[in-house]
Amino acid sequence: MEKTWPRLRVADWTQTRDTLHMWTQIVGKIRMAYAPTANHWWHVTLYPTARGLTTSAVPYDRGVFDIEFDFVDERLRVRTSEGGSREVVLEPKPVATFYVETFEALAALGLEPSIHPVPNEVEPAVPFAEDFRNCSYDGEAARLFWRQLLQAERVLGRFRSEFVGKASPVHFFWGAMDLAYTRFSGRGAPPHPGGVPNCPPSVMHEGYSHELASFGFWPGGGEEGAFYAYAYPEPPGYQERTSAYYDNTLRECVLPYETVADSPDPDRTLLEFLRATYAAAADLADWDRPALEA
Repeated sequence: MEKTWPRLRVADWTQTRDTLHMWTQIVGKIRMAYAPTANHWWHVTLYPTARGLTTSAVPYDRGVFDIEFDFVDERLRVRTSEGGSREVVLEPKPVATFYVETFEALAALGLEPSIHPVPNEVEPAVPFAEDFRNCSYDGEAARLFWRQLLQAERVLGRFRSEFVGKASPVHFFWGAMDLAYTRFSGRGAPPHPGGVPNCPPSVMHEGYSHELASFGFWPGGGEEGAFYAYAYPEPPGYQERTSAYYDNTLRECVLPYETVADSPDPDRTLLEFLRATYAAAADLADWDRPALEA
């Protein structure tokens, strides 16, 4: 196990974070244009790799393709099962330029996806082709964030192994720019009220169609990002039982990344948070824990 968790203050890379967020939205929407639909929007996510973030293999009429952010070599790599490949350099450039270069790379490989070219879950939602404001890229910050994701994925993966009920992969949602993992009780849930910026209510209805407990990491909520946990619908008493972590403003449980990284045993600190918040959701909502847990 790697003993040192990467340190990256959000304030030190906010501009790069916001640019990279838009870049991941573009790539995620390309995956969404081709991938077969999966419940809870699991077909649109990205996944951490030994180099960065990938779409994984996506089918198209000639075979499959994938797109990977390689944060080591600072390249966006597009590859097809026919042997074709193209690259886009990851460097300081406007979102509009990255958007054009990425679609030119796709067209050279015979890929012409139709996407909604406007970001989701952000305000204001500037169309990608018109976004010249977000133009920063600090390669070292991007690599540190990716390594944060690797640590988070590793512990979330261990936590995932303790559950045998319906559960999501550990995956990266580009809408909110978070690494997420979700467990389900097996019961339906009331329609989500929506309210997420530039995100249709139908998207939220599908994402939260069933009772769940969700966990993850995102580059906000703490000086160096934060881990989170919440339940939908939130059962009565959840806030009181998780009072050590509950954030009344966000209405979810939060554990700052720096609290984990500074602890004598980061893995244990994070697992205690994940297990405690899950137990609160499952117990208070009367999940069938013996049947769902390994």
